[in-house]
Amino acid sequence: MPDASPPDPQRARSAFAKPRTVRIGSSEVITHGLPRAYWQDVYHHAMTLSWFRFMAICAATFLLLNTVFAGFYLLQPGSIANQAPDGFLGAFFFSVETLATVGYGDMHPATLYAHMVATVEIFLGMANVALITGVMFARFSRPRARILFAEHPVVTTMDGRRTLMIRLANARQNMIVDASAKLRLLRSETTPEGVTFRRIYDLKLRRDEQPLFILGWSLMHDIDAQSPLFGPHGADDSTLVLSINGIDETTGQSLLSRFTYEHTKIRWGHRYVDLLYDDAAGRSHMDYARIHHTEAEPDQTA
Repeated sequence: MPDASPPDPQRARSAFAKPRTVRIGSSEVITHGLPRAYWQDVYHHAMTLSWFRFMAICAATFLLLNTVFAGFYLLQPGSIANQAPDGFLGAFFFSVETLATVGYGDMHPATLYAHMVATVEIFLGMANVALITGVMFARFSRPRARILFAEHPVVTTMDGRRTLMIRLANARQNMIVDASAKLRLLRSETTPEGVTFRRIYDLKLRRDEQPLFILGWSLMHDIDAQSPLFGPHGADDSTLVLSINGIDETTGQSLLSRFTYEHTKIRWGHRYVDLLYDDAAGRSHMDYARIHHTEAEPDQTA
C-alpha cells in the first residue's frame, strides 16, 4: 500500500523551488514542486530583470569580487609594491585596477603569491566583462513592439452583423511588415463527466493580416452561430488573448506583443470613437488619445 504520509517539509524546501504565483488573465495559479534550476537559467533571469535590479546586481558583484581579492592580497603583507593607502583600502583599489586590467603602474604585484592572485583575478575580470557586455547588448538589442491596445473590446453592428472589435495602433509609427493577429478565447468548461477544463478557442477574424501596419488597425470577429461568443454574455469567466506578430522594417527583427481582456472589459452595444478627423484646412489628423474612447450605439429603431 503506498505511503500516504505528507513529504518532509525540510526536504521539500531543499529539493524544489519556492512556490510562484502565475497570473492567467484575472486568475491566479500558485505553482509548487518545480525543481531548483536558478543556475541553469541565469540568462533568462538576467534578461527579465528590470534595468535597475540588473545594474544593482552587476555593481554588487563588482564590489564583492574586489572585496574578496583585496582580502587575498592582505593575507601576505608586502605583496603589493607601493601600496597606497595602507591596509584594506589600498588592497581594494589595487584589486579594482587589476580586475579591470587598467594597471596604472604605481602599485603592482611584488611577490609570486601576489602574481598568482592577480593572474586569477585578471582571468575572472575578463570573463566578467565579456559576460556583462554580452547580456547588456542582448537587453539593448531585444526588439520591443510599441503597440497600443484599446482598453475595452466592443461588440457593435458592422455591415449588418454583430461584431466584436478590438482597436490597436502602432505608437512607434514605423513600418511593421506582414503583421498578423491571432485572437483566442480562454474559458473554463465542465465536460459531461464532470471534469473542468480550461478550453481555448480560436476566434476567426475578418482580416488577420496587415501588410503595412503603420497607424491603426481594427480587428473584427463576427459573432455568428459558429462563434464561441454567440449567446448570452456577461456571466462567464472567459478571457480574450490577442497576439500580434510582425517584422520591424527598421531593424529587420521579429516583434511580438500580447494583450489580455477579461470578459468584464467587453462593452456590449458600444462602438469606438473615430481617431481620424480633418481640420479646417483639410489636413487629416489621428488622435491616439481617443484610442480607448467608446460610445453607445445609437438606437437603430429611433
